[in-house]
Amino acid sequence: MKQKLDEKYMRLAIAKAKEGIRKGQTPFGACIVKDGKVLSCVHNTVWKETDITSHAEVHAIREACRKIKSIDLKGSVIYSTCEPCPMCFSACHWANISTIVYGAKISDAQAAGFHELAISNKKLKKWGDSSMDIVEGYLRKECVDVFQVWLNRKDRRVY
Repeated sequence: MKQKLDEKYMRLAIAKAKEGIRKGQTPFGACIVKDGKVLSCVHNTVWKETDITSHAEVHAIREACRKIKSIDLKGSVIYSTCEPCPMCFSACHWANISTIVYGAKISDAQAAGFHELAISNKKLKKWGDSSMDIVEGYLRKECVDVFQVWLNRKDRRVY
């Protein structure tokens, strides 16, 4: 049952990433779920907002916090199409998100041309003594395929 739900929520994040690509954004999506309820499901809006911090995970956290009128997302799970960067990992930590489930790796984003800091979530968890659980490589092929959809666009922009 849990696996089917994980697939459902990751596929929602993948769909949002593809929606973002169609709207001229970059190939990242995130979905935050708590107690079986989707609190937010968004794509990256860096270019739309002219805000380098508007990564999918940060955007999802902002939306989820507004929805529940709290900055405490304890007990929630974030599904991200790509391993969160150090900024996004930190935001997840500060929001008390319980679990990060991600598909593609930071190295996949780098291979697509993104200027990522190559610091894994596992290292950040260890160095920061974070209690978050991390599930890596979930539906990885499907998440990596999103980068290819984006790479096929002539109007793509990296940061």
